[in-house]
This record gives sequence, structure tokens and C-alpha cells, in this order.
Amino acid sequence: MAPGDGFTLTRASVVDETHAVAGALDRAFVEEFTQRWLEAHQSHDVEKVLACLADDFALDDSGWPTTIRGHADLRQYLEYMWRGFPDMRYEPLGVYVDPDAPRSAGYWRCFATHTGPFDPPGLAPTGKRVEFVGADFYEFRDGKLVKERSVFDMADVMRQLGVLPATGSRAERLTMRLTNLRTRLRLAR
Repeated sequence: MAPGDGFTLTRASVVDETHAVAGALDRAFVEEFTQRWLEAHQSHDVEKVLACLADDFALDDSGWPTTIRGHADLRQYLEYMWRGFPDMRYEPLGVYVDPDAPRSAGYWRCFATHTGPFDPPGLAPTGKRVEFVGADFYEFRDGKLVKERSVFDMADVMRQLGVLPATGSRAERLTMRLTNLRTRLRLAR
């Protein structure tokens, strides 16, 4: 599947219908929600994304400095991300269902080109394309997403953008030496 192509859910964990408990999700709901969630994100339409969320939605994103709480915070976050990466797209790699609780997880790959400002922290557009994988952990209530935890390797993204030196490079070794020197000087005080 190429980035930006239509989405077909290719894999989901099997929920043993005899094992399902009150409050648990069924696979059909998770597949349908995943389709809507992905389409909303791919559209870059904030209102479509917000329609999937509970009013008290919270997002912990490993690349964002604070917890995003509610629709207003998420609107600001999405506009910020899409301004910096206007072609951002996701490819699902797997969807997993917790058979005992209203939770699921998704494994994905993201593709984006940094053509807009990323401010803060003040990174001018680099024109560089990034590709990275991550995972989201979801909690639901009344058919809406109420909590999301998104994790990915932000250092890898920063390397791809040229902000951090390449792994194993001379610049990386120099950065580590300077960091170690600074630590020794701080501890010597």
C-alpha cells in the first residue's frame, strides 16, 4: 500500500466472542472506528477528527511537550502538525483489540514532508521527507475515543530532518563528548 492510497484494514486481533466481557470492544467496532479515524486524519479536516472524540478527550503524544486535553487543544495541535507537514499520511500496520476492556492499539507508519514552519521550536521548513513507525493506544467510552497515547521515536524524526546528527556519525560522537564534558563539569562543582 502506498501512502495516500485508500485504506483497507488488513489485520486485527481476533476477539473470542465467548470471552468478551462487559465494556469490552468487538472487532467490528474497532475496524469501523479505525477506518473513520484514518479517513479523518488523512482528510486533514479537524471537524472530522473531533467527531470521533469524547468531549473530555486526552492525548499524550511522545513528540509533544504537554498532554492535549479537549477539542480546543487538539484543534491547535492538528493545525500545528498539518502546517509543518501538510502532506502527512498514515499507513496502518496492525490493529489489536483488548478482549477485556474498551481498549485497542494500532501500529502505523507515517509519511510526511516538512514544507511548512514548525514553530515552536522555530524550525524553518527543511523540505525533507520523513518516514517513521509508531503505535497508538486507545481507550473508548460510548463509541468515542476518550484517551490516546501515541509513541514513536522522535530522535529518529529529528535525524531525518537534519536537526540531530546521524547515528554513528562523527557529529554524533562529538555531541556525546561535549555532553559528557558538560556533565563532568557540572558534577565537579
